Amino acid sequence: MAYETITAAKDGAAFIITFNRPKRRNAISTVVMDEMMDAAAVAEADADVRGIIITGGTEYFSAGADLNDAQALSSPAETLAYLNRWHRLCRTFEDHPLAVIAAIEGFCMTGGCEFALACDMRVGAKGSSYAITSARIGTVAGAGGTQRLPRIVGPSKALEIMLAAEPIEAEEAHRIGLINTLVEKGGALDAAKAMVKLYESRAPLSHAFIKRTVYKGMQMDLNSALDYESFIVSTIYETADRREGIGAFLEKRTAKFQGK
Repeated sequence: MAYETITAAKDGAAFIITFNRPKRRNAISTVVMDEMMDAAAVAEADADVRGIIITGGTEYFSAGADLNDAQALSSPAETLAYLNRWHRLCRTFEDHPLAVIAAIEGFCMTGGCEFALACDMRVGAKGSSYAITSARIGTVAGAGGTQRLPRIVGPSKALEIMLAAEPIEAEEAHRIGLINTLVEKGGALDAAKAMVKLYESRAPLSHAFIKRTVYKGMQMDLNSALDYESFIVSTIYETADRREGIGAFLEKRTAKFQGK
C-alpha cells in the first residue's frame, strides 16, 4: 500500500495508519483525507484485521488542518465542500465496523484533535497535549469539534477548552475523559496494539453492532434508543457467532468467531 502522505501496514490483527508529513507536522490536507479513507476501506476488506490504529509517530500526532487548503478557499460553496470532506473523513472512521484507536504522542491540535475525537478511543502518552485553537485565528472548529468534544467531556469543559484555545496536558486530558488511557511517553502505540490484541478474542460482529448502537443511540431519546438496542440485539442473536459464543461459554472452551 503506497501512499504519499500516510503509511499503512498490518501488524498482527492491527492495521496501523501513520500520518507521514513530518515537514508539515502531519497537517491534514485533502490528500491526507483521501488517502486515509482509502486505507480505511483496505482495513475493512481484510478479515484478519481486528482494529485500526491511527498514529503520527513518536514526536507529534498532528498540527491540525493544512492551512494552505483553508487559505485557498474563496467562496462559501468551496468552504462548505471542504468542511464536508472533513466530515466524510471523520465519519469514515466513526462509522467503521472495526474499533479505531488514536495513539497519540506529542501535540494533537485543532483539526488533528477533532479527528482524534472521531476515533472510538484515544491513548495518550505523557507529554502529549491537546487543543482546539480556532479562536486564535478567528474561526470556529469545523471538523466536528464543537459537537464531539462536549459529548465526550461535557459542554462546560468543552467551552472552556475552545474559548481559551490553549493546550491542555495529557494528565488533564485523561482526568476529563478526552483521552481514555494515559501511558508513559513513547508507549501509546504499544498500548493501542495491546488493545487490538485483546479484540482478537472478541466477536467482530459484536464490535460492529456495539459501535453502531452506541453512536446512533446517542442521537435519540432514551426510549427510542432502547427500542433500537432491542432491534440490534434481536438481529445479532440470529448470527453464527452468537451461537458459537454462547456454545463455547457453556462448553467451557475458547470461542472461534468468524464474523458471520
